[in-house]
Amino acid sequence: MNAIFRFKQFSIQQQKSAAKVGTDSVLIGAWSPIPALCKSVLDVGTGTGVIALMIAQRTDFAKITAIEKDKEAFVEAQLNFKNSFWSTRLFANNISFEKFNTEQKFDLIISNPPFYRENYDASNHRRFNARNMESLSFDSLISKSSQFLSKNGIFSVIIPYKEKEIFLELAAENDLFPCKILNVRGNPNAPFKRILIAFQKTFQKIEIQNLTIENQRHQYTDEYTLLTRDFYLKM
Repeated sequence: MNAIFRFKQFSIQQQKSAAKVGTDSVLIGAWSPIPALCKSVLDVGTGTGVIALMIAQRTDFAKITAIEKDKEAFVEAQLNFKNSFWSTRLFANNISFEKFNTEQKFDLIISNPPFYRENYDASNHRRFNARNMESLSFDSLISKSSQFLSKNGIFSVIIPYKEKEIFLELAAENDLFPCKILNVRGNPNAPFKRILIAFQKTFQKIEIQNLTIENQRHQYTDEYTLLTRDFYLKM
């Protein structure tokens, strides 16, 4: 894994962070709807800061608060923010979402949360925590996002497709309603593996789309290329 991941307009130092730059983060950072006149953004579990940086690239003046529980990831996120064009709009906080508290309301809350329920390999404790749902439950993520979301704000998340129903149920219990959905699969013959969902506080018609990443190995679809070409160097 390269210590530096280079995008078109910024670079990510990721030598010490447990969670490296991956497809999931790039997908949600590129896809998430952004409210008109978006002034404030909260990135929950920012890791190296890649999603926050993508949103900074996509907005003109939004101030972005990025929170990260892991100390080493937080330090690298700070460095990545400092080295970017948007350093004056990016603010990192070394805190868990459960302990995070503010009177501020955010126009966009975005997250690529940890999601593995099973204890797949705890030998690397930091990586396990970065990817284990126990380090940030869906309950906490949804309830606190509803609390901090502005009246007309958007809450965007990427989760495993198999977790769709429980996540939607929990969101509805917290008065969050899906307005846009993207189902993602790796290739045309694969089942859907991820789902990206944007929520708002008012019920409305849902826009649902599907995305296939590759036609075959390393041959990306036009739809995926269009979505990510403002970021990836080789798109």
